[in-house]
Amino acid sequence: MPSQPGGGVTAARIADLTDRAAAAHVAARPRTAAALAAAAGAWLGTVPMHWMRDWPQPFPLLVARAKGAVLEDIDGHRIDDFCLGDTGAMFGHSPPPVARALRAQAGRGLTCMLPCEDTLAVGALLSERFGPFRWQIATTATDANRFALRIARAVTGRPKVLVFNGCYHGTVDETMVRLRDGRTEARPGLVGQVADLGATAVAVEFNDLAAVDAALAAGDVAAVLTEPVMTNSCMVLPDPGFHQGLRDLTRRHGALLMIDETHTISTGLGGYTRVHGLAPDIFVLGKCVAGGLAAAVWGLSPELADRFASYNASRPAGHSGMGTTLSANMLQFAALRATLAEVMTPANYARMEAGAERLQAGLARAIAAHAAPWHVVRVGARVEFICAPGPLRNGSEAEAAHAPALEAAIHARLLNRGCLIAPFHNMMLVSPATTRAQIDRLIAAFSATLAELFA
Repeated sequence: MPSQPGGGVTAARIADLTDRAAAAHVAARPRTAAALAAAAGAWLGTVPMHWMRDWPQPFPLLVARAKGAVLEDIDGHRIDDFCLGDTGAMFGHSPPPVARALRAQAGRGLTCMLPCEDTLAVGALLSERFGPFRWQIATTATDANRFALRIARAVTGRPKVLVFNGCYHGTVDETMVRLRDGRTEARPGLVGQVADLGATAVAVEFNDLAAVDAALAAGDVAAVLTEPVMTNSCMVLPDPGFHQGLRDLTRRHGALLMIDETHTISTGLGGYTRVHGLAPDIFVLGKCVAGGLAAAVWGLSPELADRFASYNASRPAGHSGMGTTLSANMLQFAALRATLAEVMTPANYARMEAGAERLQAGLARAIAAHAAPWHVVRVGARVEFICAPGPLRNGSEAEAAHAPALEAAIHARLLNRGCLIAPFHNMMLVSPATTRAQIDRLIAAFSATLAELFA
């Protein structure tokens, strides 16, 4: 838990750094400011997707080109990209095999709501990489999670989903909850929320197997939905034995275990599930699985697939509530095949792991040099600095460790120095295209920013 508010930095110093970073951003990007102002009236909230307003700068970058681990904006600045589309471009922007596959497929058709030859190869590659699941394709991991939860409820006949306080699984309704005073309630800030989310979800703390046991004992939980490592806030690692405990408890109580690897695919080839030998009933992966093209996959274990087949054969005729028209289109399959066969490789993961180790060590040295009460966490190619002592064990501790104003000031100052990290948290990714020089520039920029904060 944090020992001091604001990560040990005074509010006045945070405000000063924020002001200077904003002024530098505006001065460096006159073309961007003018172009955004001229076109903003067409968009709700001035941007085509509201998350684009969540960057800490006065206005977002206007990207001219993204290649490898570098962004170029329309003012001519080259930026070392460690956000990488918040994992969507984890293997780098426009990996050459994916770009070639998309160019070739574009002349042969984009979508037709029928399988194609690439479908056959992709199914085999998915099982080779992640395990012998029975697969389906979606467009986003949110879709994949939502569809898979229908399966879980169908085969178990149970209404609820167990999630962990502070979790992130896209915009699935059942995951938009928090644990407060022992009750599961909707998170604050949800737009247009009318249903009682506590009727379909139960939240407990990560790493608390006793709480999981008690919640599952009620007999109304269809599935436990979890990331192997809590991400998207302040990263929380599992305690030794936690995942085996989850597997044992779900089996004992007749619930399914559903692992969402949309962020933790950074762990290594096959994700955290394959690297650490987990055995989920349902496996979900999105973001980078098609090299940056919108696609997600979800798979059922053979046993669960057979249970669903029996259910499906007996249900009334009608709409399943799953699927979208553009899911599993030919363009997705071209990108999936190229990514799985030529990009998501042992050699690329080894390069990413080595670079992330270098980044983790450099950030930790900078923190120690400035005596900051912070720590660094890494899961494979994913690195995060946390502006509080650690390690953290659950979502409540992660929320308490979050220092929004301080983190925003750091992010803005890093961009002034030519380094971009994820806007919603302190996540950095190392791609196969990321160079040692880029990593060292980020470490130097981070150290210089700490010098301003802790001088």
